Amino acid sequence: MKEKPRIMLTILVTLLEEIALVIFIFLGLPMLGIEVPLGGLIAMMAGIATYGVISYRLGSRVLRKKPVAGLSDMVGIRGEVVKKLAPVGTIRIGSELWDAKTDDQEIEKGNEVIVVKREGLKLIVRKDSLRDATEEYLRS
Repeated sequence: MKEKPRIMLTILVTLLEEIALVIFIFLGLPMLGIEVPLGGLIAMMAGIATYGVISYRLGSRVLRKKPVAGLSDMVGIRGEVVKKLAPVGTIRIGSELWDAKTDDQEIEKGNEVIVVKREGLKLIVRKDSLRDATEEYLRS
């Protein structure tokens, strides 16, 4: 949805909420014997309007965010081994833990791996040889 229609919808919904509040306070509460002063009504309406503006701004920020990579987008992402892959273990990608498997060799905890494919909910990984080569070059 574009920015302008969201603004218009937010304004319309806020106005409808405030109209419903006014009707309830002026017609519903007096039937129950409850009187609300005009200042109280204005304060409640200002609170609802403030809530609408804050929720609009937070919602817009979330809608503009780039989606986080999901399971189908995992190929090529780097992760860190947190439980030795021999050949099955656990890796961390971002803040998530994933079951992983390697085809060729055991990979120790702390090593960086790259996702090469997936099988169901298990990621198939290989050791990040580029990183190893870079570290070895820097050591020499």
